[in-house]
Amino acid sequence: MRVEDLEIPGEAKEALKRRGIVELFPPQELAVRAGLLRGDNVVVTAPTASGKTLIAVLAALKHLGDGKGKVLYLTPLRSLASEKYDEFRDLFGELGYRVALSIGDYDSSDPWLEKYDVIIATNEKADSLVRHGAPWLRTVSLVVADEIHLIRELKRGPTLELLLSRLMRLIPHVQFVGLSATIANLDELASWLEARPVASDWRPVTLREGVYYDGVIEFGDGSTKSIEVRYGDALMDLVRDSLSEGGQALIFTYRRRSAVSRAIKLSRVVDKELGRAEKRRLKKLARELLARERNTVTEKLAATILKGVAFHHAGLSHFTRKFVEGAFRSNLVKVVVATPTLAAGVNLPARRVIIADRRRFNAELGVHEEITVMEYKQMAGRAGRPKYDKVGEAVLIARTWDEVDYLLEEYVKASPERIISRLASERVLRSQVLAEVASGLAASLGELRETLRYTLYARQFSRYYLEELLEGVVKELEEEGFLNVRGERLSATALGRRVSELYLDPRSASLMVKCLKERRRFTELTYLHLVALTPDMVRLYLRRGDREWLERVVDERVDEFAAPLPEDPEEYEFYLASLKVAMLLLDWIEERPDDYIYRKYDVGPGDLYSIVQTCEWLVYAASELARLLGMDERFKELRVLRERVKHGVKAELLELTSIEGIGRVRARALYAHGFRSLLDIVKADEHELARVPGIGPVLARKLKEAVTGGKPVPKLSSRRGLDEFLTLSEA
Repeated sequence: MRVEDLEIPGEAKEALKRRGIVELFPPQELAVRAGLLRGDNVVVTAPTASGKTLIAVLAALKHLGDGKGKVLYLTPLRSLASEKYDEFRDLFGELGYRVALSIGDYDSSDPWLEKYDVIIATNEKADSLVRHGAPWLRTVSLVVADEIHLIRELKRGPTLELLLSRLMRLIPHVQFVGLSATIANLDELASWLEARPVASDWRPVTLREGVYYDGVIEFGDGSTKSIEVRYGDALMDLVRDSLSEGGQALIFTYRRRSAVSRAIKLSRVVDKELGRAEKRRLKKLARELLARERNTVTEKLAATILKGVAFHHAGLSHFTRKFVEGAFRSNLVKVVVATPTLAAGVNLPARRVIIADRRRFNAELGVHEEITVMEYKQMAGRAGRPKYDKVGEAVLIARTWDEVDYLLEEYVKASPERIISRLASERVLRSQVLAEVASGLAASLGELRETLRYTLYARQFSRYYLEELLEGVVKELEEEGFLNVRGERLSATALGRRVSELYLDPRSASLMVKCLKERRRFTELTYLHLVALTPDMVRLYLRRGDREWLERVVDERVDEFAAPLPEDPEEYEFYLASLKVAMLLLDWIEERPDDYIYRKYDVGPGDLYSIVQTCEWLVYAASELARLLGMDERFKELRVLRERVKHGVKAELLELTSIEGIGRVRARALYAHGFRSLLDIVKADEHELARVPGIGPVLARKLKEAVTGGKPVPKLSSRRGLDEFLTLSEA
């Protein structure tokens, strides 16, 4: 089927042709024949790189061309949302449509999105928009759920399941398109969404899956391939073989330290295969990385990049991850050792994918467990670069001959697991039940039960267990003051509505309210320990040696803690782990250097960013609860703390960090040189500012422009109070 024959606007056809899209791939044609452009719901399962995104694009072009309504594109990860935004902005922007990215600030209905045609959002952000009753949602006519198989994920799956259920009720005539590379029970999932199932095993590059042991890859089709055993190390020999054939290798491992150590180890192999010109380009690349971001993590990365290897994991900053991906796509970096976060939708194929580990540590259960077939298939699907490779290879590594047969049968030849609902979780139900009632979607127990009947869980299991959980959850929400219950009738209290809008776990809110009401004395550590104890906070686990210094903190500062010391040993372990997060955040707002924090807490830039972002949201939520409860002093303290967490500074620098482009390091340099307020910047000579380390003439000029805005300077006191500053900055 040719693009020319599709029922989409002519200008859209021409835009696709200019991008080399003239004829549809088989999965795309199957989707069109299933009614994609007629407005029918479809759920598509097709291999990685088979063109699933274009299926969504075609449906979007049809809706926009016919003036039906907005397009809402859902993704599970912020990184994937950003990637789709860059991709869609080019195509849809050329056609005159406006594309928006909405991935943050859960306490907003984002009214500005009313002006946009294509909206890309994470599942959680879209869920928060529903809770806030964003009026423009009713103008959405197409919803695309990318990576829909993640419904089976324990932590985030229920949010997607109930989000889709809510959207079906809110927008009865909306078209749903579900996309995934791995759905074993396609008919069941499609039936739940009243959609047509579309399945294809077509790939642009043939995939061969196999198991390596002792110099031989045995593939699932019975064929074999000999690998020269030069190093006596499976990973090193497989990588050298890939390079000898002109291919790149992508290696998956489940621990960050393994990713780094294996990258260092493999750099010795790759370095020997590089030519002089390649080494010169890699040297330039390493310098570019360090010029943009220099810390202990990027210094290690730059050292491996010099030799053609990189590591990739969630502990890296967003910039560094994108830098590695770009270097690999351009074939400068030959090998990337990554944790499986890279397999979750990011487009980074390689000729050979090597799954170095198939066991990972489950921190919640405290045991090692084997990965699922679905996880393996997601990683294996990255093998083969369209337009460059005819064949891609996915290889597991065995340790014995017996293990070869096991891996072939249990992974290579096996089908991925069924997608099953994970809705039977009290934590999930607490938040979602409150959201149903607070947003007006359910006003009685009967309506809540009816809601649950339409879930995937109700189709797959008995709904009675879920209804039992429901009754317990409603009772807890009533006892905590979030719901009013009058027989069968339900309504949210003012506190319950605000908790739902803030996207808080109700138990987080209960903990905050109890602490705010009962404690008389608060320090920064009290507030930080409070948010660290909530179920919503990112977790840091205790390493060897952590207990010793944390227990010293307990001895010295226990009177500042948000909750008393528990007697149960397991609860005490969790308590210390939460204290570790609180101490990291305290070091952050006390302006400890980033590298100090990375070393002391065993985190990377990406981890620090995630913890800070989460803390900022939770401190904001606590401040809003304090305001609702009439605790003005607590509200003011939390408002200042939020700004400190956001910028990582002491309170004295908040005026300076309010200027765009001035972070914690430059603000401290300005302060140390006598520029301690906005008024000082206004009065300063540009040449004086330029002499401050890290400023320079260009930034000095921008500083002056940012503070004055090109307008007459308002009369400011030389040393404004924080309250006055925050009031003005909010205005």
